[in-house]
Amino acid sequence: MRLCVAGAAGAFGQKHLDAVANIEGAEVVSVVGTRPDVIKKVAEDRGIPHYCTDLAEALARDDVDGVLLATPTSMHAAQAIQCLEAGKHVMVEIPMADNIEDARKLVEVQKRTGLVAMSGQTRRFNPSHQWIHNKIAAGELKIQQMDVQTYFFRRTNTNAKGEARSWTDHLLWHHACHTVDLFQYQTGEKATKVSALQGPIHPDLGIAMDMSIGMKVPSGAICTLSLSFNNEGPFGTFFRYICDKGTYIARYDDLVDGFENPIDLSGVAVSNNGIELQDREFIAAVKEGREPNSSVAQVLPAMETLEELEQLLNAE
Repeated sequence: MRLCVAGAAGAFGQKHLDAVANIEGAEVVSVVGTRPDVIKKVAEDRGIPHYCTDLAEALARDDVDGVLLATPTSMHAAQAIQCLEAGKHVMVEIPMADNIEDARKLVEVQKRTGLVAMSGQTRRFNPSHQWIHNKIAAGELKIQQMDVQTYFFRRTNTNAKGEARSWTDHLLWHHACHTVDLFQYQTGEKATKVSALQGPIHPDLGIAMDMSIGMKVPSGAICTLSLSFNNEGPFGTFFRYICDKGTYIARYDDLVDGFENPIDLSGVAVSNNGIELQDREFIAAVKEGREPNSSVAQVLPAMETLEELEQLLNAE
């Protein structure tokens, strides 16, 4: 499996380069970035034979089978469609689109081309959340409530490495997307009742810096989600699963019970790295000619819920 990583110099592009390096039978043969000197150095440092600043150049290559898109959010849908139209399988980082129209168009193009198109819903693949999912599937757990906190201190356009961004991040279409999809994935249901509130719009960034979201699925399970770019302290997303038989707290690839006792995740997956497991699923789906977990079609219901939440926020 010969891959191109677009956005390879960014924080998540680097994570994908590291991940693919651990996957047998896969290699990165091309990287794409916006700054020629930077992307050249990425290629040279990792021994990658091709680099460029135009995705179309990479897509024209016969030695590229698939693309991992780790580019700015606003480019995701258009670039994913570009990859499919060029005959390349694609894994697009979260979110697959920042509006429902583009999300639906991406799903339509995937169906027409028949190629693998996967959204980077990493939480589906973190061993911590996989452990919960396996227990639910076995009938050993039932979610009563998911209580989720997504907190950053990000009052300027900076990425996970603290470097300046050329685009503006978004609490709803990016960070809430993780939890909306995960809640619906873990419960196996689409939210039928939703609520949303947001704080003041930042005068320079033009986005809400604080947000609160509520969801309920037909079985009765609820999800409460708090998001902020104003929070000082450890950043990231922390999930509390309040279940009929126990409480569990997931912090990325780690899991503890309600009393902070570690849960043994050995044997859940071949790696403890959610990004690597996500990429493994994409590569396996391409090789096996099947729909991947977290395909764009599977994630579309989450995008529809985000659209409903956005309408509520706009009506405030």
